[in-house]
Amino acid sequence: MPGAKRVQRLSLIAAIGIGALAFTGCSAINPQSTTMNYAASDGVKLDMGSLELRNVLIISSGVDAPGRVLGTFYNTSTSDLTLTISGAQGSQTEVSVKPGVPLVLNGKSDKAILSTISSAPGAMETINLRLSGSGSETGTLNVPVLEGTLTEYKTLVPTATPTPTAVPTSTATPTP
Repeated sequence: MPGAKRVQRLSLIAAIGIGALAFTGCSAINPQSTTMNYAASDGVKLDMGSLELRNVLIISSGVDAPGRVLGTFYNTSTSDLTLTISGAQGSQTEVSVKPGVPLVLNGKSDKAILSTISSAPGAMETINLRLSGSGSETGTLNVPVLEGTLTEYKTLVPTATPTPTAVPTSTATPTP
């Protein structure tokens, strides 16, 4: 019976080999997601001349409401840059980005708020970008609009600035 044991061993080795090929076969025909370049966050990215924009998004309660611009901006040049961000309805905000230091717009230290946006949460808002400093450049970027449902964004939803109302005064007294 030594031949039967040998056949059994060869069958086992063949089964292990076929199993190993079956388990690794998927990676041979499918692209590896770790080799793809994409924005792995809620926001989007853009390289604009000497300025790198990462994880850019807008937090807002809805259409015609204010929108807070969030993201990280990195200036790769040697001089200060100014980025003007304009919304679809003409509102705009401006941020200054120092060279070599990331500017993180996170609602704690910034005031990058567009007075109105034209897209509802869940949609994309087109913003216009104008870079000035060492060479001017313009561009557009479609950014996602999110609202305060997620805990990390709840405190970042901007509120509209109330408009002043007339305060009643006492009646005028006639002058002699």
